[in-house]
Amino acid sequence: MDIRHFRYFLAVAQQRNFTRAAQVLGIAPPTLSRQIQDLESALGVRLFIRQQRQVSLTEAGQALLPEADATVRQFELAQRNARRAGRGEVGHIELGYVASAVYSGVLQRQVQAFSRDCSEVSLSVQEAPMADLPVSVAEGRFDLGYVRSPMALPQELEAIGLNSEGFVLALTDDSWLTRLKGISAQHLQNETFILPEQISGTLQVAAQGGYAPRLGPQPGGLVAVIALVSLGQGVAVVPESVVGHISLPNVIYRPIEGCEARSWLSLIYRRFEKSPVVAGYIAKVKRDFRTVEPAAR
Repeated sequence: MDIRHFRYFLAVAQQRNFTRAAQVLGIAPPTLSRQIQDLESALGVRLFIRQQRQVSLTEAGQALLPEADATVRQFELAQRNARRAGRGEVGHIELGYVASAVYSGVLQRQVQAFSRDCSEVSLSVQEAPMADLPVSVAEGRFDLGYVRSPMALPQELEAIGLNSEGFVLALTDDSWLTRLKGISAQHLQNETFILPEQISGTLQVAAQGGYAPRLGPQPGGLVAVIALVSLGQGVAVVPESVVGHISLPNVIYRPIEGCEARSWLSLIYRRFEKSPVVAGYIAKVKRDFRTVEPAAR
């Protein structure tokens, strides 16, 4: 006895006629009759009272009817859900992001677009230290991560470069640098640099000026970095999207002349991703958002 027998039973119960039920099922009436007999034999009861032109349910058949209907419906639901999960239409994604990912709006647009198109996929979105995100994604604690590139990545990860932007200098409004018509990398030689999580901008500015930077603390997220600048602890080279999003007393932002260093937001993911729902998120990002930079390893 299997699910097929329940389907045949339901067809006969609904049509009250073996010939019509066989037509609905697309099988021959004798085949249907044998299948019902097999079901009755397996259960040890008669399910139908057979008459010349129609059949009716026995008491046992009436008891079986709602249970058979529920069983078939649940079986079909399980099939649909399995197929949808295989297509990445249902499931769960753990997504980590560095705080600065929200300043450009790219993270918001991508998460909202995916949620709109895949409403039955649940997303858990959590801020995390950027230094931890690559390992967390590689080891499966996060499925995806938004980080600031360039940065070193484990070999098992890939990255999609998203929006590209330059760097600006964060400094106090009473700094001697504000009296200059333009601030170059050479002017910063004796400054103390507060380090954001992404230090590539600081290193490239120092390399442009031809000196080793005097390094201050690395407090973590950009709000903490700008807070230390506000307290007069040094200057900071930060992505230009910070301007207009982090405004603290005593802090202003200035361009750095000749600075060609770039930063871009990247989505990092496992190279051989097996989850259909995670693969679907990656595919949507690749399809809807133009890659602006290669992944830096």
